[in-house]
Amino acid sequence: MTKTVLLGLLLIITVGCKKQMPKTDIVPQKEEVAQEPTTPEATEIWEPKPKVVSIDSNKVPSDAIVLFNGKNLDEWISAKDSTPANWTINKDGSMTVNDKTGDIQTKRNFGDVQLHIEWRSPVPVKESGQHRANSGVYLQNRYEIQVLDNNDNDTYVNGQVGSLYKQAIPLAKASVPSGEWNAYDVIFHAPEFDAQGLKTKSATITVLHNGVLIQDHFELLGTTEYIGWPKNTAHGPAPIKLQDHGDFSGVSYRNIWVREL
Repeated sequence: MTKTVLLGLLLIITVGCKKQMPKTDIVPQKEEVAQEPTTPEATEIWEPKPKVVSIDSNKVPSDAIVLFNGKNLDEWISAKDSTPANWTINKDGSMTVNDKTGDIQTKRNFGDVQLHIEWRSPVPVKESGQHRANSGVYLQNRYEIQVLDNNDNDTYVNGQVGSLYKQAIPLAKASVPSGEWNAYDVIFHAPEFDAQGLKTKSATITVLHNGVLIQDHFELLGTTEYIGWPKNTAHGPAPIKLQDHGDFSGVSYRNIWVREL
C-alpha cells in the first residue's frame, strides 16, 4: 500500500473520530427554581417556638445570671489570687473599686454573652486624662471595654470611654454627666480556634452606651494590650473582669447581669 493511500485512510479515521467525540462546550442547564408560593400559609413556620423570657421589676431577664445584686460579692473573686473580692459595697446597692486591692473577676467562666452593667464616675471630679475614673470591663479576661470619665476631659480616642481599648474608637460619646449612672449593654461572641491553636474566627463585640450604639459588631484583632500588638493565644470560656486601675478611680458598679448565648 502506498504512503498516499495510508495517509488518506488515517485522515478518514481521524475525521470520523472527531465527529463522534462529545462536545465540551454545551451550556449547562439552568437550575430548577422552586415554584413561588401562592398562599401565605406556605411560608409560615411554626416550630421551634422561642423560649419565653420575662422581665422583672429591675428589668432583669428571667434567664439571666445576676452577677451583682447590690448585697454581696458572692459571684466575684480577686483576679490575682482567687481570694474573696475585696471591693466596697455601698448602701445604695452599688460597689466601688477598693483602690490598689486589684481587679476582681467572676467565679464563673463565660463564652458568648449578653452583658448588662452600670457604672458611675465619682464627684467631685479628680485628676484628668487617663487618671480620671479609669476602670474597665473585660470579656473573657482579655478584651476590654474602657470605663473613663471623659466629660471635658480629652484623651487618646482609642482609649476614651466606650473604646475597645487601643483597637476601636467609639462611634459616639454618650456619657451622662459625671456622678450619674452610665449603662453598657454588650453582645459578645467569643473567638474560635482550631486543634492546633490557630484562630479561625475573631471575637466580635457590639456595645450600646446609655442606649446609643457605639461599637457595631467590631471584629477584635486579639487581646486589648496596653503596650504592643493584640495577641491570639487559644483559649476557651473565661471570667468577666472589672479593673482596679491602680490609682484612685472611685468608679462604682451596679446592676450586673449576663445571659449566656
